Formats: sequence, structure tokens, C-alpha cells
Amino acid sequence: MATGKVKWFNNAKGYGFIRPDTGGEDLFVHYSYICMDGYRSLKAGQQVTYDEREAPKGLHAVNINVIGIDQTSTSEQETHADDSVGATELHHTIHAEAV
Repeated sequence: MATGKVKWFNNAKGYGFIRPDTGGEDLFVHYSYICMDGYRSLKAGQQVTYDEREAPKGLHAVNINVIGIDQTSTSEQETHADDSVGATELHHTIHAEAV
């Protein structure tokens, strides 16, 4: 497994790039290859481990793990997950009170 730092990651689009610690070409990263439960995201500057996979458009990082973070639950991931359902829960609560 190789190590590197997240160069940038766009949460809305679900992809970004990792700069390998050994130098060389930046690696494309897609959110589906981030190994964590819940909301999968990376932040610029995070240290990660990963495997490399050759693809038609260059190297891709797969099996990505953030160093020093519990992959099963972080408060930030829970916050994002809660945000995605918060409006629905609020709507149901208001609707139930009105009925």
C-alpha cells in the first residue's frame, strides 16, 4: 500500500486527486473507492493509504483509507448523513402536527 496526501476533493462531484508521497503523477480518486461507512469524502491535506490501479486515462487510487481516522464513524460523516435526511424528518414532523 502506498501513502500520499489529498491534493483536492470535490464533494459535489465525488472525485479529486491524491499526490503520492514518493512523487510522480497525481492519482485520480473517486468517492466509491474511499473505504469508510456513511458519507465518503476527503479533505485537502489529509494523509491517506491506497492501492494504485492503471486505467485508460492514467493512474487511479483505490482502497483509500484516511490515516488516523476511524473508518466506521466520525462526527463529520454523521453530520453530513444527518443533514441529508433532516429536511425530510422536519417535513414529516410538521405534517404530523398539522393533522
